[in-house]
Amino acid sequence: MTQPWLQAYPEGVPHDVHPEEFRSVAHLLEDSFKRNASSRFAVCMDRWMTYSDVDHASAAVGAWLQHLGLPAGSRVAIMLPNVPQFAVTMAAVLRAGYICVNVNPLYTPRELQHQLKDSGATTIVILENFAKILQEVIDETPIEHVAVASMGDMLGFVYGNWITFAVRHLARMVPAFKLPRHDKSGRERTLVSFKHVLAAGQRMSLKPTTADLKSTAFLQYTGGTTGLSKGAVLTHGNIVAAILQAEAWFTPAIRRVGDVRRINCIAALPLYHIFALTLCLLSIRWGAHMTLIPNPRDIDKFVEVLKKRPFHLLPAVNTLFNALLQHPHFKSLDFSNLCVSQAGGMAASEGTAKRWQEVTGCAMVEGWGMSETCAIGTNNPVTATQFSGNIGLPLPGIEIAIKDDAGTSLALGETGEICIKGPNVMTGYYMQAEETAKAFTTDGFMRTGDIGVMDAQGFTRIVDRKKDMILVSGFNVFPNELENVISLCPGVIECAAVGVPDEKQGESIKVFVVRSDVTLTEDDIAKYCRENLTGYKHPKYIEFRDELPKTNVGKVLRRELRAHP
Repeated sequence: MTQPWLQAYPEGVPHDVHPEEFRSVAHLLEDSFKRNASSRFAVCMDRWMTYSDVDHASAAVGAWLQHLGLPAGSRVAIMLPNVPQFAVTMAAVLRAGYICVNVNPLYTPRELQHQLKDSGATTIVILENFAKILQEVIDETPIEHVAVASMGDMLGFVYGNWITFAVRHLARMVPAFKLPRHDKSGRERTLVSFKHVLAAGQRMSLKPTTADLKSTAFLQYTGGTTGLSKGAVLTHGNIVAAILQAEAWFTPAIRRVGDVRRINCIAALPLYHIFALTLCLLSIRWGAHMTLIPNPRDIDKFVEVLKKRPFHLLPAVNTLFNALLQHPHFKSLDFSNLCVSQAGGMAASEGTAKRWQEVTGCAMVEGWGMSETCAIGTNNPVTATQFSGNIGLPLPGIEIAIKDDAGTSLALGETGEICIKGPNVMTGYYMQAEETAKAFTTDGFMRTGDIGVMDAQGFTRIVDRKKDMILVSGFNVFPNELENVISLCPGVIECAAVGVPDEKQGESIKVFVVRSDVTLTEDDIAKYCRENLTGYKHPKYIEFRDELPKTNVGKVLRRELRAHP
């Protein structure tokens, strides 16, 4: 097929990547650990780790996992927030020849039980803050080995112990728990602390992994906002390709930094999520360092951290960009080093993008991807000087096709389902052959469920998700369009549009609005909509709310708004 987007690539961006230069993700990690041994890896709560620290710690944890006798390809669950233990455990699992199963630390017991059972994970590394949730369901899961981490485990002896004490006894953030030492059959479980794992592993030797690019590296579970979540099977080849694709795409923006090891990547989005995970791996590939933000919802502390040192790459979802803009001290920060403001995970609104650029001087660059594609798909050129309102161009090695329901590719300018093919695309859903078959077209493209249109230069614009489309008297209305327009109304922070049943026209539009100006009225918004939207797109109902329901990565849950309007 023709690839018009290649002509629009920024200068120096290759048309393809070559993941075969690495044997596995473990090989890529170990290469970086050795090249950058003395360089800074990450800072968390003002405590630094070097690449050498992560190398030694992950080798110890990996050796301990192998000592358990786990067969190659065993699944290891990681239920940790953005603390140093996450990167150490992830690297350990991959270096030891096992499969990472990233788990949302804020899961309910039901959600945790489903993911542990579905993945077949027999081992879990979990922060003690969430151990009570595991206690409630562990007997209904395959878990045989548990390593319990504390917040301060890798923050130094004195400071780390103080942080752990404060989290446990002052903030009272660790509910009392008692994990059962035996499973239902009476077999003894391994229950140890993360500190014990580090100490014991240092007396053991890590055996090199035999995993190759075709081996599974991650079972990355989809958000599960509709129905049960599914595990996307991501191979070492998928992950390496995604890292190299991201590296190629971001290079034009970060050239001005010079030595890439000086780059400070802000890790505020949760690392268990594919968007942040891929950027974490990109940081490791560069030999750059990360600023770990364990709780990005504490905007006061987040802004204080941003004040402390230059930052170059800030990935976020639209809601997080919005929250930063609302903070009274955010405008006073030094943005002179900011190279890329990367938006993803949800649609970015023009209103937020406009305010962001006014405050920071850095254009918000929107991209698009999925768990199934290692977060990589399309991205606007990082050299952009203004927000585009589209999701950009396919990254190196990726093909995007707009297809109809029968799987036939449509002409440029026609609207259909966005389908993707590339070395970063999953091999399928774990143990779900039927769902995997439905996900792919006969010519090997993965169906994304996003409706979009591609222009003559290869830029794609998302119209909306199929399932979120509102049908008003036979006319298709796409919530993203309404939300983008209404976000530009003075006094609006964010909004969400859903369809509600209507006896006369099938569905009516209801808009939920979070406002910064309490004098803003429903009539003001209705007038703004009349001025900017055609008649059938006008909302019939407008409701103000203090906040919108969101997933832990900041996506607005339209499903909840539809269920409880």
